[in-house]
Amino acid sequence: MELFIPGPAGRLEAVLWPAPDKQAPRAAAVMCHPHPLFGGTLKNNVVFRAARGLNQAGLAVLRFNFRGVERSEGVHDGQGGEVEDLGAALDWLAAQHPGLPLWAGGFSFGARTAAERATRDARIQRVVLVALPVRKFDCSFLREVTQPGYVLMAGEDEYGTLPELRERFPEAARTLELDEVPGVGHFFEGQTQEVTRRVQHWAERQLEPRT
Repeated sequence: MELFIPGPAGRLEAVLWPAPDKQAPRAAAVMCHPHPLFGGTLKNNVVFRAARGLNQAGLAVLRFNFRGVERSEGVHDGQGGEVEDLGAALDWLAAQHPGLPLWAGGFSFGARTAAERATRDARIQRVVLVALPVRKFDCSFLREVTQPGYVLMAGEDEYGTLPELRERFPEAARTLELDEVPGVGHFFEGQTQEVTRRVQHWAERQLEPRT
């Protein structure tokens, strides 16, 4: 379902996937796209595939465009406004699904944004971070993420690999499950369906079985 949600810099273009097969969702998640200045949009294939994994696990999933991207209003300011955009998306999703656990995640810059938001937003109960760009951007706030979560890295990622993440953030493994798809670059070329499979498998293990 395509829609617009209110954001701090104007309305934000979004797509909501309800839980599959008309079932009640087991949790609700927001997934964030890569950097707005490098072509990132909610249509990015890795974001789509990761979101699909969550959806197939039984979550309602919202993808949205950051400010200034496609039909979202506002302008990218380089001052962390996207973290506030994610907060607005979580506000909207929480209002649509009161009482449901909220998850947040993303791909690349979107993963960084979700991790940063998780350090200041207690509503977020799980994080899903795909290709966290630990070589490209400052991701030092990962040390402050206390929620359980899943980190999926690309084995040949030019923006940061799993060994680099482990070296820089050795404490991350205390709360985050760390995983890797070997032999692929940042965009998981030819392996995006593996992203779906692994995210779905992890998410299913986090959820209580249906009764």
